[in-house]
Amino acid sequence: MGVGHDLGEQLNRWLAADPASLRQSRALSNRLMDALGANDGLRGPVRDLASQPLLLQVLHSRGAEQQSALASLTAQLRATYAPAVLQELLDLLHTATGQLPPPDRAAADRPAAAPATPVEPSPDTTTGVPQQPIRLRLQLERFGPGLALSAAGALVFAWVGAELDRALFEGWGWSGGVVLVLVLALLQSFSLGPLKGLKRQWPLTSAEAEQPRQAWQWLSQAWIHANGLEAILNLIVLLILLGDSPLQLGSVVLRYCLTALACLGLAALCAARWQITRRWSGASGAISALIALAAGLSLLHWRVFRFSSAGLEIPAWVLLLVYGALQLGWQLPRQNPDERSTALQRMLSSSWGWGLLLGLSWAVITRIRELL
Repeated sequence: MGVGHDLGEQLNRWLAADPASLRQSRALSNRLMDALGANDGLRGPVRDLASQPLLLQVLHSRGAEQQSALASLTAQLRATYAPAVLQELLDLLHTATGQLPPPDRAAADRPAAAPATPVEPSPDTTTGVPQQPIRLRLQLERFGPGLALSAAGALVFAWVGAELDRALFEGWGWSGGVVLVLVLALLQSFSLGPLKGLKRQWPLTSAEAEQPRQAWQWLSQAWIHANGLEAILNLIVLLILLGDSPLQLGSVVLRYCLTALACLGLAALCAARWQITRRWSGASGAISALIALAAGLSLLHWRVFRFSSAGLEIPAWVLLLVYGALQLGWQLPRQNPDERSTALQRMLSSSWGWGLLLGLSWAVITRIRELL
């Protein structure tokens, strides 16, 4: 499986998430060019394919009409391209539509069998299509801009937090955790009133995660919740977790941003791997990691770790069970009824799931360092 198969999988996810946005050749071409990344060998053929009216008919029709359009488009491609490029384009089409090639044609489309003498894999100099595995490289190219922007943004946010703390909040005696909760609450309230567009634009969907032009949403998704009930829950839990934190605002913001980024990046990779439709937003990854860290250390030390809030002493394991049960109710249902995925795959495609795993892993690492 090569570039064509990967592009076909991506196109299939776009169609499942928002088919209306792919009804124009220009929009389809722009998305495919972004997804293709630096693979120059296929840029021309893929751009030409995206400009074909028959491709839109193939993607947006069903049944006999789709099969007829696919057969016509396949015949045009066979008359135009060399076998290696043709195979990539046909892989793209069949993967995107879920239509398998006819048995008699499937054999004809495959390149001739390689000679018995083993040879070293090398790029095809006539077509420019690399022969080595490219799936990981393509994923890094797709997610790279968002990951890099979000990591750089975390440093900027941390610097701003440190400056605000020094100039303002330190004199007021406010803890960094309380200020972070207030900022999240203000942004959430603005998204319900004067800035309603924030709630629609800031969350990151699985279809947008691989588009370089949407990289800014990697930076913004941790600050606005698409689900109002989840926003209320997360603000309450975050205040319980960080209300008494001695950390300065800059340190709190940096840890919050980097933890949320780690959870989001792993969740996005899993969603892309299993073709799961997801929408990520809010603080669930960072909160889950903090709770899991405390619960894991509580178990490894064999004593109860508690969080103090409003005169209450709340054990870490209570937060783990209550918060986990509520998140399961939000994360386990399929967001796209047409997708085929297991409950475990959907959990691993959520920021909350990876926050849980990362928090428990860090608890184990912390305990091992204490024993050494």
